[in-house]
Amino acid sequence: MEVTLGPGETHYLAHVMRARTGAAIALFNAESGEWRARLTLAGRAPARARIEDLLRPPCPEPDLWLVFALLKRVASELVVQKATELGVAAILPVLAGHGVAERFNHGRAAVIAREAAEQCERLSLPVIHSPRPLAAVLAGWPERRRLIAAIERAAPGTPAPRPAPGPAALLVGPEGGFTPAELDALSAHPFVERASLGPRILRAETAAIAGLALLQVPSSPL
Repeated sequence: MEVTLGPGETHYLAHVMRARTGAAIALFNAESGEWRARLTLAGRAPARARIEDLLRPPCPEPDLWLVFALLKRVASELVVQKATELGVAAILPVLAGHGVAERFNHGRAAVIAREAAEQCERLSLPVIHSPRPLAAVLAGWPERRRLIAAIERAAPGTPAPRPAPGPAALLVGPEGGFTPAELDALSAHPFVERASLGPRILRAETAAIAGLALLQVPSSPL
């Protein structure tokens, strides 16, 4: 079977990898898995490839979302990259009181997620949502999905994020932390679980990475 590659893949193979007709490549998606393929037409758009052998079958991935307050452009892009590498199924940027009001480049974020998935050999891509106010996200939240809110300066004894069966999400606030009104709103929802990432005040992008890792490590010592 032959498949036609998209403009982005064609450009990457021709101008970055300098691949020529006959070169072996790997093609993947979440539904079909990863396959060895061979270019039958390269150097012009659209490139084509012949599917040969199955390298990896599809496999289940964690039903884990990341909700994060928008940061400055470089930090937000880092969060998208690392969340993709850590296997999140969806990324939801939110507008928070102390957040950054910079525009979120959805197309750029999608490219970063695709490149991160390719680099870490992930078969699927996260769904990336457009930014919405935190209050709107909470109002429409699916109540069967745990929302673990990483709270800086949490009260002593607040547990670290812990993995558990079923759908879950991690919420990370902006660099300035949640406002008192936002903390009150979080407390009003029964699906919200407060969590601590330790005694140090982490940068928001660091908190996202640490929290997502903790939610996927059953035997975490923290």
